[in-house]
Amino acid sequence: MDFNTLVAAPAGWSRVEADALLVVCVGDAVPAGLDKVLGAALAAAVKAEDLSFKPGKCVLLHRVPKLRAPRLVFATAGDGSAKSFSKAVAAGLGLLKSGGTRHLAVALAGVDGPAGAHAEALVAAASDAAYLYRHTKPSAPAAPLLARVSLLCSTAAEAELKAGLVRGAAIAEGVKLARECGNRPANHCTPTYLASEAKRLGKQFGLKVEVLDRKDVEKLGMGAFLAVAQGSDEPLKFIVARWQGAAKGAEPVVLVGKGITFDSGGISIKGAAEMDEMKFDMCGAASVLGTLRAVAQLQAKVNVVGIIAACENMLSGRAVKPGDVVTSLSGQTIEILNTDAEGRLILCDALTYAERFKPAAVVDIATLTGACVIALGQHRSGLFSPDDGLANELHAAGEAALDPCWRMPLDDEYDEALKSNFADMANVGPRAGGAITAAMFLKRYTAKLRWAHLDIAGTAWKSGAQKGATGRPVPLLTHFVLTHAQ
Repeated sequence: MDFNTLVAAPAGWSRVEADALLVVCVGDAVPAGLDKVLGAALAAAVKAEDLSFKPGKCVLLHRVPKLRAPRLVFATAGDGSAKSFSKAVAAGLGLLKSGGTRHLAVALAGVDGPAGAHAEALVAAASDAAYLYRHTKPSAPAAPLLARVSLLCSTAAEAELKAGLVRGAAIAEGVKLARECGNRPANHCTPTYLASEAKRLGKQFGLKVEVLDRKDVEKLGMGAFLAVAQGSDEPLKFIVARWQGAAKGAEPVVLVGKGITFDSGGISIKGAAEMDEMKFDMCGAASVLGTLRAVAQLQAKVNVVGIIAACENMLSGRAVKPGDVVTSLSGQTIEILNTDAEGRLILCDALTYAERFKPAAVVDIATLTGACVIALGQHRSGLFSPDDGLANELHAAGEAALDPCWRMPLDDEYDEALKSNFADMANVGPRAGGAITAAMFLKRYTAKLRWAHLDIAGTAWKSGAQKGATGRPVPLLTHFVLTHAQ
């Protein structure tokens, strides 16, 4: 899909050549400044009670006299924020999805005009509306016809909006990649597949990619990662992908992704209900790949290292057992009381491995705990960090990207739950505060790091009729990485 700007004053919007014109209206009345054709059409729709100014409402009008675009959509946004604009655009696109619209022009009425954040939000909304999974579903409907989206603007705002569209397009491609990886079933998206995707990105964008196999991991001493992988016939992969956009000596940002391509729970097996959704347990890994793609497409002047520990968590005669004790790469021993708390086991070795890059910051991303879903639901990812500055950076990035997170506590008292009589620590504590104790477990491996943890168990995918990966938190991570660009 092509995104561009089109200079056009509000008084001339009715003369814009496009298959459809989408006008997003801010406020609770007909916006001042609309030309006579659009103003009259909007007033008539409101008078006929086909539209109200309650946020999220929209109406589709056909062949309005003296309007060059054969389709006209009014969508109401309430305020002029990028978030409200995004929701209004999504609602308007819903009315146009099944039509013959190939070129859509979008305008924002009722405020001075769109800013870079609005441009980025437009790309995200349009790309989300156009996305359709079809890899294992050849009977999926035909792709939407929409191929071009033009954002109407003034000459003064054009440069800022173009930059927003470029940034949004790169992030949208990263989100799409993450969604594609997440949506593929576990017999397609294996650890080997994730490694091949990393290599493909390397060839396409000039990333340096290294893939370690079991022998390499054994030689390093990643006993926690090996314990999780040993119950599966699928070979594990430890993936390291590097984007060098800054000077060779510049400290990198390191992103660590949980790549459990299927999580049965192991011996501590999960219930049958919704176990199919455990193919999404690699969405942290997918978000790392998506972010690397976005950063590389933007040619960002920053060094980024993506680390992915990928394997299956299966049960077999070789599988790790509750009560087993393993030695992590750090040398610390772990009593595995619950084999379904496996994500933290693969991440702790990956975090220790990250030390060798002497990073400016390390962020791990994982569908780690159901407890985080209970705490925060599906709207915000859980954010954990002992570093106030890093936590604030990530929170701000999430707000800017419309991909929000919320900081959770890491009080020392929560660490008491991880005590073990037989090892340096247990891998689980009691049920209460489970998302926090999981983060406290990871914190034990980050003494040498400026570290944060994102628990995306509630935001990485949707269930029910809209079941599928969301691609989050690629937008948050991309904005965060870009703040470190030189």
